[in-house]
Amino acid sequence: MIRTSKGKTPMKYDDYEMENITMTANNTSKKNNTVYLVTSAAGFMGGIVCRKLLERGDKVRAFVLKGDPAVKYVPRECEIVEGDVCDVASLEEFFTVPAGTETVCLHIASLVSVDPEYNQRVMDVNVGGCRNIVEMCLAHPECKKLVYVSSTGAIPEQPKGTPIREVDYFDPSKVLGCYSESKAMATQIVLDAVHEQGLNACVVHPSGIMGPGDNAVGETTGTILRILNGEMPMGIAGSFNLCDARDLADGIIKAADKGTRGECYILANDPVDFKDFAAILAKEAGIKPMRMFLPIWLANAMAKLMERQAKRKGDKPLMTTFSVYNLARNNEFDSRKAREELGYATRSYAETMRDEIAWLRASGRYVPKAKAKLVRGGAHAKPVLAH
Repeated sequence: MIRTSKGKTPMKYDDYEMENITMTANNTSKKNNTVYLVTSAAGFMGGIVCRKLLERGDKVRAFVLKGDPAVKYVPRECEIVEGDVCDVASLEEFFTVPAGTETVCLHIASLVSVDPEYNQRVMDVNVGGCRNIVEMCLAHPECKKLVYVSSTGAIPEQPKGTPIREVDYFDPSKVLGCYSESKAMATQIVLDAVHEQGLNACVVHPSGIMGPGDNAVGETTGTILRILNGEMPMGIAGSFNLCDARDLADGIIKAADKGTRGECYILANDPVDFKDFAAILAKEAGIKPMRMFLPIWLANAMAKLMERQAKRKGDKPLMTTFSVYNLARNNEFDSRKAREELGYATRSYAETMRDEIAWLRASGRYVPKAKAKLVRGGAHAKPVLAH
């Protein structure tokens, strides 16, 4: 059937086909003429974003720290630029493209800290670095859009039972911890540039991250390994909110494709109790489940004691009151806006854990404990490993 537009002369079939061909050619040309500028491309999230962009045929320029050994994990199809978000000269090189090229910047780089105390380096990278990225986007008109990867930590917590939703103003005094404060400040820098300087940008707020491909073995992956290796005899009766890195990467790219200027989108999952998380992990790995979980009040008291002892010895405490707070707080984030407007979706915790365990085994980071059994041979029998 021939489709028509109101007020236009109906097209012949051949004309309609030619229009489709022309539109497709124009879209392909535009796509081939766009370069995605990805910061922290050697990181867990950045690397996955790069791979997903390449899989759909996009051109990617990867921004990595000079001398970063993790550059080996950046897909070889990427154009690599070395630099630092705190170094304007290196950012100028990162943003400069041939005439006629358009860019889209995905600013993922940040310095994560689980220490709530003020940290100047965290502020320099997360706040100063974001300001530099914003200024580069404004100074380079060929940059058509910025997607800033913030954090759910930048959003003020609500009482338990109240889902946490997007806000339109970010006040660092309303959140806890240096990292969350820095992300709140950086997010407001982006939104101010949108409203006051005409920047085309949107913001995504990922919750916690997990899944296969965490070559740096971050906080969550490290915890998973300790549970798998039987090095964590007990947990804490709290909850957290974690997303598969592959789903978060999809959300970031969808924000680049569909995100509305000046809007924020929470990219989160359903909250999960530590006990349920450990049980799912045990089931997927075929190990005995963790049985003991400290109540929050007891964990907090123990954390205070550990912090005092560590301070006297000049060590790092095994558990902190801030880590206990993050398990005790409201971790129910509402991603409905991202699901409805961007098409954001999450997979189950079981699927993510299954894939992560397989990756940890394949990469040699997790070797399941083998059971020893004796080969028949009397007193000279030798143990062999049975997997």
